[in-house]
Amino acid sequence: MSAVLAEYRSKLRQFEVGMERLHTKQVVSALVLVASLVLMVVSGYMALARHAVPLWYPPLAIPVAWFATRNYARQGDERLRLSQLREFYSRGAARLENRWAGQGETGEEFCGKGHVYESDLNLFGTGSLFELLCTTRTGIGRSRLADYLKCTPTLSETENRQQAVQELRHRPELREQVVTLGKTPSRQSSGAVFAKWLEDPPSRFPTWVRIATAIGGVCAGGLFLAGFAGAVPPRVVWHYGVPLVVANSVIALGARKRVKRSIERGLAVSVEIELMREGLELLARETFHSPKLRALTGRVTLGIPAVKQLRRLELPLRILSERSKDWFYYPSLLVLAGTQCAAAIESWRARHGESLRLWLDAWAEFEALTALAWYASEHPDDPFPKLEPNGRVYEARGLAHPLLPESTTIRNDLQLSQDGTYFYVISGSNMSGKSTLLRAIGLNAVLAFAGAPVRAQSLRLARFTTTASISIFDSVQDGKSKFLAEVERLREILRLSSEQPPVLFLIDEIFSGTNSRDRRIAAESVFRALSEAGALGAVSTHDLALTEIAEIDGLHGANIHMGSRDGTDPLDFDYLIKTGVTQEANALAIARMAGVPI
Repeated sequence: MSAVLAEYRSKLRQFEVGMERLHTKQVVSALVLVASLVLMVVSGYMALARHAVPLWYPPLAIPVAWFATRNYARQGDERLRLSQLREFYSRGAARLENRWAGQGETGEEFCGKGHVYESDLNLFGTGSLFELLCTTRTGIGRSRLADYLKCTPTLSETENRQQAVQELRHRPELREQVVTLGKTPSRQSSGAVFAKWLEDPPSRFPTWVRIATAIGGVCAGGLFLAGFAGAVPPRVVWHYGVPLVVANSVIALGARKRVKRSIERGLAVSVEIELMREGLELLARETFHSPKLRALTGRVTLGIPAVKQLRRLELPLRILSERSKDWFYYPSLLVLAGTQCAAAIESWRARHGESLRLWLDAWAEFEALTALAWYASEHPDDPFPKLEPNGRVYEARGLAHPLLPESTTIRNDLQLSQDGTYFYVISGSNMSGKSTLLRAIGLNAVLAFAGAPVRAQSLRLARFTTTASISIFDSVQDGKSKFLAEVERLREILRLSSEQPPVLFLIDEIFSGTNSRDRRIAAESVFRALSEAGALGAVSTHDLALTEIAEIDGLHGANIHMGSRDGTDPLDFDYLIKTGVTQEANALAIARMAGVPI
């Protein structure tokens, strides 16, 4: 990772130098533009007022002004590109230096009530897995990345994702092009914009309305321009213009409701359409080798070409965007620009709305895979897991928590399978690392099924439905106690264990809200049901009575524990797995440390 960080820092220095040079060039271009305009004014005055120079002198400055303006704009675009890359690599350096929490997209808008591991494994929120992974450019990319983390795909889909991520991992120039798409910040891109636009059925404009507005707009605009230029006498403009404007107004008023609705929906899309068109254009011109990436490219190039059709949509949307500005609003009313654009946009939606869904879906997939490729490139030592098509296994060597710094992380070995141990009962004192271990198991499963590398030296696992009961809270609004909320989660885990694929369960302090006797009986019943269903997993506990369950014949459990380094200091933890049941307790030591008089 240090080599990657050194590369990022080198790039940041290059971007800073490049931006300074471009700033200097822009100053020069601006000075040349000002000088050429001054020269044009002065020479024009000398030619027209003083007759001191020929009339062809002033136009000589026009090419210079045009060239300077073009250079200034190009340098501005390049400076924006470097600025976007600088911001991106700055965040990348923060990730590698463990300064990333709270700096990126938290994904809290994707939290779903009742998800079986989302809140338990810190999928979303500040310092979450989503914030670590999210380097997407658009809102729909963020949404698809969230889906990758929340849903378990088929084994073949996971393998296809792995191949795509491995290919994109070695294409840094392509990933940088995704970062620099468009001219708006990524946080201004919303995944809901296109979804809302496509959900509403397109408004129908009769053919005669489209023809009448086109003819009326062209005639009105041409007539008034001719009058302004003096080619047509004012009385002619007045004689023919007034009836024409009245007729156009009648048509516009008749379609007013449909036009207003179309414009309101289209304005939000107009902000993002250029970005999406650029992204699909980038995807369409690439050649890939992995099956998934080839399929995504085919979606936007075969049949109706996405880029060609989006360019046709982009023009009326851009006109609508300009129509909201004061300088263009009243002229647009004269030529019925709003009505014409609304009719064109609704006609486009009727013809290509379903195709647009497929194009956006392809881009969302590509962005999610690109985000995972950035993660893979920033963690070159993390391997891709080996996926087992048959049986049930979760076998890890050197497993670690992916949200903890590499410099301080502790690695452990685990082996759960249908041929050996079905579940672990993890005992140990407070703060010894039991919950962190559970989350490490679950988060690495989430990374594996998403198609990303895992934080381990090696990981071999079958396809599981990941479930967890770690961060369960009471709810005043729902009228649920913590115990009831936990029972409902366990019921959901048991329900899922009866389905395919098998369940990977991670439970912290099972049935902690009841007495030890009832807890022991209820926990054994849960473990027996999960064991019979072929589920694998781990449960942590402070209650040593529950460790007896792992010894019951036929349940295929095993006891492991976590505790202090050498047993002399109950708060000196090494966070390593040890076999057997813990013999330590540190509650009193923690209470004394907190100042409680014990």
